[in-house]
Amino acid sequence: MNINLKEIVSNIQRKVDFSGSVFVEEKDKVLVDKSFGYANRSDHLGNNSATRFGIASGCKIFTAIAICQLAQEGKISFDSKLIDCLNIDFKHFDNHVTVHHLLTHTSGIPDYFDEDVMDNFEELWIKNPMYHIRKLKDFLPMFQNNPMKSQVGESFHYNNAGYILLGLIVEQASKLEFSDYVQKHIFNKAEMTQSGYFSFDSLPPNIALGYIDNPDGTWKTNIYSLPVKGGSDGGAFVTANDMAKLWNALLNYQLLNETYTNKLLSIHTQVNETGFYGYGIWIKKKSDNNILKYHVMGYDPGVSFHSAYYPDLLIKVVVCSNKSDGAFDIMLGIEQELTKANTL
Repeated sequence: MNINLKEIVSNIQRKVDFSGSVFVEEKDKVLVDKSFGYANRSDHLGNNSATRFGIASGCKIFTAIAICQLAQEGKISFDSKLIDCLNIDFKHFDNHVTVHHLLTHTSGIPDYFDEDVMDNFEELWIKNPMYHIRKLKDFLPMFQNNPMKSQVGESFHYNNAGYILLGLIVEQASKLEFSDYVQKHIFNKAEMTQSGYFSFDSLPPNIALGYIDNPDGTWKTNIYSLPVKGGSDGGAFVTANDMAKLWNALLNYQLLNETYTNKLLSIHTQVNETGFYGYGIWIKKKSDNNILKYHVMGYDPGVSFHSAYYPDLLIKVVVCSNKSDGAFDIMLGIEQELTKANTL
């Protein structure tokens, strides 16, 4: 490839003050492996290629892979009803909600973070202190007794609560805690040796603290803005290189057989004119109707994350940031350059 992606990334970094890591790989050739900013501002510890970043909803793909693995083993099916999968009372939920509906954000169930009611994710923790949220079941009181938001299968409506329920299904079907299941059956298999679900009050080395910048130049970390430990809707920590390994393992059928990999990567619902959703993964088409990219993303206070695989180019891009924004700018710049150079 004749374009200088490193220079493009550095130019964008200067413009947006990006903090994080960028990794671009073409087949087995590394095109970009650069890090910027501080993992710990107070101690001036810089981000580097071994730094682990929170990726928020970017890890919904792990949940989808886990569900597909259990389906492949015959322990559940995509048509399994929620009421048959969990021994939990959902007072107002429609009995026709299936695993497929939860995976594709088409279940119509209420979310625990309702963007129609709350503007800021941090508002959640006023009534439900984040230090009490350590297990998936801790989320249930925040949505399980609320009425349905819409009809089952009616439309796509992004829903974190649906992925909490999928994580609980993984736990019930596998007899493992969700984070342990992902560690054993996804991270270990993909050789993602630096990745994991870590608690804020017992973080391992090489973690990038998430930073929330205020307009007046002050800042704070996100330790009081998110649950203590991430789960099936978001909150794992990965290195940029580990995320590229996830793409490799998935696409080489190391995590699922070919049938179930294709099921995960198939278009299951339309989001907008060119955007679609598979199982835990976003899919964007080109004007000729072919696939431009499979991608995942995540945003939390102090976290922004984008990663994509471009099938025509065999290129993987990973952008992790420990700030609330910036990852999208880097991702867009790289994609525009790839488009220009390869007529994507």
